[in-house]
Amino acid sequence: MIEHFRVSHVVAGFVSVLVGYASSAVIVLQAAEVAGATLAQQISFMWALGIGMGIATIALSVRYKAPVLAAWSTSGAALLVTALTGASLAEAIGAFLLSSALLLAVGLLGWTDVILRYVPRSVAAAMLAGVLLRFGTGMFGVPASDLALVLVMVAVYLLGKRRMPNYAVLASVGAGALIALINPGLHLDKVQLSLAGPVFTWPEFSPAVLIGAGVPLFLVTMSSQNLTGMATLRAHGYQTPASPLIGSLGATGLVLGAAGGFAYSVAAISAAVCMTDDAEPDPKRRYLVTIWAGIFYVLAGIFAATVVGLLAALPRTLVLAITGVALLATISNSLAAAAHDERERDAAILTFLCTASGMSLWGVGSAFWGLMLGIAVTQLYRLTAVRPS
Repeated sequence: MIEHFRVSHVVAGFVSVLVGYASSAVIVLQAAEVAGATLAQQISFMWALGIGMGIATIALSVRYKAPVLAAWSTSGAALLVTALTGASLAEAIGAFLLSSALLLAVGLLGWTDVILRYVPRSVAAAMLAGVLLRFGTGMFGVPASDLALVLVMVAVYLLGKRRMPNYAVLASVGAGALIALINPGLHLDKVQLSLAGPVFTWPEFSPAVLIGAGVPLFLVTMSSQNLTGMATLRAHGYQTPASPLIGSLGATGLVLGAAGGFAYSVAAISAAVCMTDDAEPDPKRRYLVTIWAGIFYVLAGIFAATVVGLLAALPRTLVLAITGVALLATISNSLAAAAHDERERDAAILTFLCTASGMSLWGVGSAFWGLMLGIAVTQLYRLTAVRPS
């Protein structure tokens, strides 16, 4: 192992983890807060995610000799911010475990293609866009005195997309943090280096929360995270089998879900950092880069209390801006995918509007109903399609 050591491996592994945390850790904490998690439980969320992602990344990278990087489901966390409104933490844990159990089942049975055949990509994308819409608009709903911060971060992000797309969000977050440091809005005096540990919560299985949060979390993690992550691996020439990866990450969620590990998936954007020639010119040795990323994940989990303290010190406007900027690409890609197939466009727009409405029926949130509406319209159009004689 020593003879294979490169500084570039360490740097790329660290940057990939930093990109993931800087762009979406605040969304994870927002989801925990909505579920009523205490500070200790929020720290447990970050502990479970860091430890779970780290161990899964190292184990899968070594097993398949490929740069497999685990990640939390950013889109899933954003969905939970909406779907868990009114739910208790115990009910939220029940939804996490259901989602992870479904991921494990799909992995064991190899049902990835079967599941996605009944959920058109355009409908899944429209549901995701509807869920994320509030985060995009939220960063422009800040006080007028703080709007300059948002505009600077958006400008840095857009410029970064042109020059260094993999680091655009990181650059935007850095610019926002610098402005917050200059202005008296960033309070780092109470941030201390301290160790963290898990806080396990006994799950409750509420049908409304399972249907309204657990099932959509599973579908979003599959469609927007795992498939994108597998596509990234394929694009770089790795033919790593999908089912064992998805099943392993589902099993990780079952083990750590009660501590706050809500959803584990195959990383895409942050994983791409580990697959460049700068990180490692030999594709067969790039798994060494993700092993280092796994080590940094574990360290982030061990020091989760410090991570949470740092995020809690951020001004609210900066948090809203980070969240919005981090999800801009996902919102854009989701809207494009939703409107791509003209035959499914009606189903997609109805899914988007229903999901974005925030409606609740029988205690089940809008993400589920938007998805069901989209699937129903798609099937109706298929059944009533005019066939050539």
